[in-house]
Amino acid sequence: MLFATGLVVGFVNTIAGSGSFLSLPVLIFTGMPANVANGTNRISILLGSLTGVLSFSRKKYFDVRNALILAAFTVPGAIAGSFFVVEIPDEFVEKFIGYVMIVFAVLTIWKPRAFSRKPAQNVSFTIKWYHCLLFVAIGFYGGFVQAGVGIFMLFALVLSIGYDLFNANSLKLALTLVFTPFSLAVFIYNNQVDWIPGLVLAAGSIIGAVFGAKTALKRGAGFIRVVLFAVLLISAAKLIFS
Repeated sequence: MLFATGLVVGFVNTIAGSGSFLSLPVLIFTGMPANVANGTNRISILLGSLTGVLSFSRKKYFDVRNALILAAFTVPGAIAGSFFVVEIPDEFVEKFIGYVMIVFAVLTIWKPRAFSRKPAQNVSFTIKWYHCLLFVAIGFYGGFVQAGVGIFMLFALVLSIGYDLFNANSLKLALTLVFTPFSLAVFIYNNQVDWIPGLVLAAGSIIGAVFGAKTALKRGAGFIRVVLFAVLLISAAKLIFS
């Protein structure tokens, strides 16, 4: 069950994001406490992100320079966010994110050109000062909330900077790859990682990520946009009505 879940999660995370909305409930269903499931899930996120980055970069859909620049601003934001304590009810946060995802779903239809750009190899854009501030904020959000941060990165890369979905996905995965070791280390230190189930889930995620990248490259931006739209609606429904 964990391996099959990993296949789906790896595929979805590589093309869109929010795969943890599936993997976390499955890990908890196996009998893990929620905090251990949260830590164990990071193994799958780490290895799936690495696989996705390698798959896209082999086809030259990866802007290394800007990945490093954005990571330099996203990581400090995430570290600051992880130390920021806010007394906000979980239910309010979940519903807020759900409504934001509905807005994102509308944007995929309302701005079809932005999400249907023809993929370009070896592409690079100039990172401006407000992009840096935007990714500090995204990193900060990811540091203390985490849920849906990949979707936020994807939309920022497409709508604000101008990337096509192929290059945006590779950068999103790269930034996730940079985030995850820090959070995984915290869970390991607190003995909240169950390695065997985590590695089984990760094995499925690796295969799912490879298949997801190949499918995206073969089917094109239109297919990615459809998957992204579906993931946004399903995630929003889960957060709002759960």
